[in-house]
Amino acid sequence: MSMAMKKKHKYKALSGGEATAVAMKQINPDVVAAYPITPQTPIIETFAQFVADGKVDTELIDVESEHSALSAVVGASAAGARAMTATASQGLALMAEIVYIASGSRLPIVMAIANRALSAPINIHCDHTDSMFLRDAGWIQIYSENAQEAYDNMLIALRVAENKNVLTPAMVMQDGFITSHSVQNVIILDDKAVKKFIGKYNPSYPLLDIKKPVSIGPLDLFDYFFEHKYQQAEALENSKKIIKQVDKEFYSLTGRKYNFIEKYRTNDADHIIVALSSTAGTAKMAIDELRKKGKKVGLLKIRVVRPFPNEEISKALANAKGVAVLDRSTSYGNYSPIFTEVRSALYNLDKKPSLYNYIYGIGGRNIGIDDIEKVFLNLIKGSISDKINYIGLRK
Repeated sequence: MSMAMKKKHKYKALSGGEATAVAMKQINPDVVAAYPITPQTPIIETFAQFVADGKVDTELIDVESEHSALSAVVGASAAGARAMTATASQGLALMAEIVYIASGSRLPIVMAIANRALSAPINIHCDHTDSMFLRDAGWIQIYSENAQEAYDNMLIALRVAENKNVLTPAMVMQDGFITSHSVQNVIILDDKAVKKFIGKYNPSYPLLDIKKPVSIGPLDLFDYFFEHKYQQAEALENSKKIIKQVDKEFYSLTGRKYNFIEKYRTNDADHIIVALSSTAGTAKMAIDELRKKGKKVGLLKIRVVRPFPNEEISKALANAKGVAVLDRSTSYGNYSPIFTEVRSALYNLDKKPSLYNYIYGIGGRNIGIDDIEKVFLNLIKGSISDKINYIGLRK
């Protein structure tokens, strides 16, 4: 890393929630509306302290529900403000109606999510059910392995969402408690560097620009609704190019390199695990241990789930003998979400690896290095059911 880069950042011991709040402070959005829900709470608690201390100019709106939170953010964004929010689990479920309105209105909102299981029964710990059920709501979805990525992804997501060729809201995920409440060393950029990176916000169609009047949320029946949904699909497709561009700029600024996927020791790997978020860190440790024993194993971490990186995934897995896809969510009556997406990505390969579906960590159940080593050893032996497999389930 160059001396210029070193001068632009400093280390801080922060939880993932605090790191997200610091990114929001540096962005200095015009409006943030939120309602407290575990394990998102440290994000807004920390940001609220920044507001109280006068460190941001943000209008912080305390509302009576998450539905109201995203509604207020939609209104602010439509008016031409840079607007953000954060939530988790039932809060995101309560927002669902407005989630579709935000994307259908092409509002570049950024929402931080601390992933948590959906009720019932009531559970406050991590799985990915909350964000997975809205993966087709027209939002960009980026998943973070650790506190550093939670911080970085907020800055990157904002740049992508606000791009004139995208204008699509973005969710930035981190694992509830595992990342949101765990303290790690995080490299924080200089405020001026962040301000330059994100740039000044120039809204495309602000509702309050009386010289260029527009309608927001009009009745849209069969004569144009189809075309507007097509335009959303095109925006997500356009975002692939913009994500690559912004990731490249971020690398030039920080030396931290991101892509749709991360390949860890996969170049010569015969057997590969696919995973998201914090589990990728555990998998890397298991892989290092197995590599010492001569096992050719690797990890494919998916960072961006929407738009889904089909081409990148198919290339990364094309030469593997066996692949286990680890999902921290399920789809009742079918295979789990990421497994079905990966299997679709591999469909056109002439030679496909054997592909296996694993579900783990539902409701926050722990997954350790030993668990992942067992998956790899089963992959190597070929002793895995073609049906859904479970890690850590009591039967």
